[in-house]
Amino acid sequence: MINTQRLTPCLWFDDGAEDAAKLYTGIFKNSKITATTRYTEAGKETHGRAPGSVMTIAFTLDGSTFTALNGGPVFKFTEAVSFQVSCANQQEIDYYWDSLSAGGDTKAQQCGWLKDKFGLSWQVVPNNMGELLKADDRAANERVMTAFMKMKKIDVEALHRAKAGDVSDEKK
Repeated sequence: MINTQRLTPCLWFDDGAEDAAKLYTGIFKNSKITATTRYTEAGKETHGRAPGSVMTIAFTLDGSTFTALNGGPVFKFTEAVSFQVSCANQQEIDYYWDSLSAGGDTKAQQCGWLKDKFGLSWQVVPNNMGELLKADDRAANERVMTAFMKMKKIDVEALHRAKAGDVSDEKK
């Protein structure tokens, strides 16, 4: 299979690349691990890894290619980079939120962001978020933004109610 995607994110893990690739390909449909490379004796003085241990895992998530590298504890994920998951409905939001956040951190997150158990940040949002935040009606935009900023996991129905002018909290 020839990769026609020009840019491929490379995710640096201490030693969890294979576990992460298995988790992510198990969550997203149309996903698979496509290649595994292993460390050799060459460069051991630099990489310090046991020959035969996993160096990289190439995988696709719903058609997008990624590489995961076991590079050691030098670099960590930060919120400065995240992956957005666009969802068609609340059921998808719930599925991806619950699947990706299992064992991770959602406490300090808001606006659909979460950290998975590897510390990688994801934002799970409705695919019509741009429509909901359109500034054609400034008052509606303010209501949606106010509701959105209070959410951890996105509640699509609450955003639609806010856009329509219903700002009651009765259906949290």
